[in-house]
Amino acid sequence: MSSSVTENNPNNENKNGLFNRFLSTVEFLGNLLPHPITLFAIFCVAIIVGSGIADWFGLSAVDPRPIGAKGRAPDGVIEVVSLLSIDGLHRIVTGLVTNFTGFAPLGTVLVAILGVSVAEHSGLLSATMRNMVMGASKRLVTFMIVLAAILSNTASELGYVVLIPLAAMIFHSLGRHPLAGLAAAFAGVSGGYSANLLLGTIDPLLAGITTPAAQMIDPTYVVGAEANWYFMIVSTFLIAILGTVITEKIVEPRLGKYDPSEASIDLSENTVEKISPLEKKGLRWAGVTFLLMSALLALSIVPENGILRNPETGLVAGSPFLKGIVSFIFITFAIPGFVYGKVVGTMKNDRDVIDAMAKSISSMGLYIVLVFFAAQFVAFFKWTNFGTIIAIKGAALLQALSLTGPEVFIGFILMCALINLSLGSSSAQWAATAPIFVPMLMLIGYAPETIQAAYRIGDSVTNLITPMMSYFGLILAVAAKYKKDVGIGTLVATMLPYSIVFLVGWVTLFYVWVFGFGLPVGPASPIYYQP
Repeated sequence: MSSSVTENNPNNENKNGLFNRFLSTVEFLGNLLPHPITLFAIFCVAIIVGSGIADWFGLSAVDPRPIGAKGRAPDGVIEVVSLLSIDGLHRIVTGLVTNFTGFAPLGTVLVAILGVSVAEHSGLLSATMRNMVMGASKRLVTFMIVLAAILSNTASELGYVVLIPLAAMIFHSLGRHPLAGLAAAFAGVSGGYSANLLLGTIDPLLAGITTPAAQMIDPTYVVGAEANWYFMIVSTFLIAILGTVITEKIVEPRLGKYDPSEASIDLSENTVEKISPLEKKGLRWAGVTFLLMSALLALSIVPENGILRNPETGLVAGSPFLKGIVSFIFITFAIPGFVYGKVVGTMKNDRDVIDAMAKSISSMGLYIVLVFFAAQFVAFFKWTNFGTIIAIKGAALLQALSLTGPEVFIGFILMCALINLSLGSSSAQWAATAPIFVPMLMLIGYAPETIQAAYRIGDSVTNLITPMMSYFGLILAVAAKYKKDVGIGTLVATMLPYSIVFLVGWVTLFYVWVFGFGLPVGPASPIYYQP
């Protein structure tokens, strides 16, 4: 009997042919795009040249902000500022360094990475994920794999490198199809990319891009790293439940019974390493440390006179706690990570901590180069007033078409999901689109925090079905160990149900949460923008 229902079935062969053609199109379009860094460099040149042309034609827009509002054009008309001029050249040359060093996501992400690196290199994150998955009962193992995969997004490589191969091995050891385990973990790591119970590096990264985009309309507006925390917490359980149901009701039955002869490795040596007593001891002490830190933090926030509350209002909104959330991400991972490392022997002194931090920062070279060019693009876009003018005219078009209600987010999410097929980098995509869509949707009444939450849905759900995703080749290599003739089409056909159901389920949750119950997407995060 075939191990996959796709074989010896003309209908499924036709479907696979459609999948392959779809993938060929995605790969073709993706390959037409240069590297994201080159793409931002091209965007910068295009803005410089385009601003000169637009200025010559006198492109402008009427400022919709009320008279006396901060940042409003003195005469009520916003005009394009040309960078293709002597003054423009002076501004580019003198601002090149400060554009880079002042780009908010750079510092916040690097600081967060320093803390996460200690927990990752000490082995705490890996041991936590393995303990969650391997300690689960057979009935809950699928749910725990998807949940652990979602939580592993705190350290992006952990889920792909550790958890996905582990999930395949666990399913095989239980007599289940290993590709179903791989799919479940892949769905959590990649399809649930934006969801998490804790704030991670992606939160300050996106907030740092959203803030300058929002400031095109409101110069005082600041989006915090915690802006989507509530919505991401509830999304974690939604994606875990949906991922479990899809795996057990759709993917696993479709794969059928596994035939070990299809493997390209010796499965007898493919064993799962259990958590050792020493690792369990390390996890206990790391957990105690985390609880003590949480208790101290609660004492500084919960009481009305808490030292981390807003000193002027006494509220949590606008407090040093929320403004300094990246600092707490740093210590929340670094201190328990060191305690774990000290117990299990992976970290003995400060030198080991420094080495762990240095390794993680050294791996951020490509990101830092990307930030340099992305920062120039964002600054140029703001200087020229292109973003504000496009937002005003786009908002006017939406109003003319009567597309100012919550339904506008369906089109926005679908557009983000489509772009993600060819431009897989979350930060690159948001840096390119936020300066247009954040101010545009603000002008029709929606808060940047709500807009960012919607973007995160579209940015996540199509990660599973695009070969442009940076780890797609790694996933394919792991799958080939268990099914030697597996191809891109087979993998995408397996993951497509997750992508579709995640999109429908997540969009439904977004509408019910935000517009049905009127709940904020994060602490002190308004749904609507009030000028």
